[in-house]
Amino acid sequence: MGRIDLDEQQKTVSLEGGQKMIKLLTLSNDEFDRFNPDILGLGDVSAPSTQVEALAAMFDLSGFTNFCGQVDPHLAVPEYLSRFLDWLFSEIKEGLLKESNEEEKVLWASLPFLAKFTGDGVLFLWDTKNMGGAEICNVVTSLWEIRSNYSQEFYPSIRRVVTNPPSFLRCGMSRGMVFSVGNGEDYVGPCINIAARLQKLSLLTFCFSRRGFDVEQHMPEETATKYALKVAPLRGIGEDELVWVRQEEFDGLPDKEKALFQSP
Repeated sequence: MGRIDLDEQQKTVSLEGGQKMIKLLTLSNDEFDRFNPDILGLGDVSAPSTQVEALAAMFDLSGFTNFCGQVDPHLAVPEYLSRFLDWLFSEIKEGLLKESNEEEKVLWASLPFLAKFTGDGVLFLWDTKNMGGAEICNVVTSLWEIRSNYSQEFYPSIRRVVTNPPSFLRCGMSRGMVFSVGNGEDYVGPCINIAARLQKLSLLTFCFSRRGFDVEQHMPEETATKYALKVAPLRGIGEDELVWVRQEEFDGLPDKEKALFQSP
């Protein structure tokens, strides 16, 4: 998606007067016309958009840009990404798996219907139309554990493979309508933007919107007490958004960062 290799040729021509020669590129007419929106792989972008009630989860690798700037990144980045993506998809499946037998898998909640690499992380979209509040909270619990498992399990092991890998994994979540682009190969919607904002809110590594996440009603009481409801400003979204944060993470923030949040 987004890549095209054109058959370019070099041609040397003289400028007016013939006193200077320059090199230009040439393409056949057919090759020239290949550069068009089709290379995005979205299908017919003029097709009517369909809407989906979705949960958007944005995972972000903290420090990935610096990691890519190391000496000879072409040797480290592919190996890191290969292992990380295999691990992440496996974690999502295992986190939502309740039980299995030879014929089927029983899940705590649906698997995402879309996954998109964002350059320094991964966006996942769940279709929530037929998901109840408990299922949505099961996704929250699973993604928190994945965020924790990165620091406790994946990071210690990947440090033996590559130099200075991203040290921790952030995650932000939001719910809302998303709208298909083209043949449904991509989606857009405010909840995706909100999830992206939430994953980098303050120094937190885990945060999700109150809108559509009824933790107090649908999460087991023991688990629900580990979350705190706060009011925080989200750039480009609003100055008083209600968000859920992990109490232990909030307690560990410096006073200056805590001051960004208010009690509802």
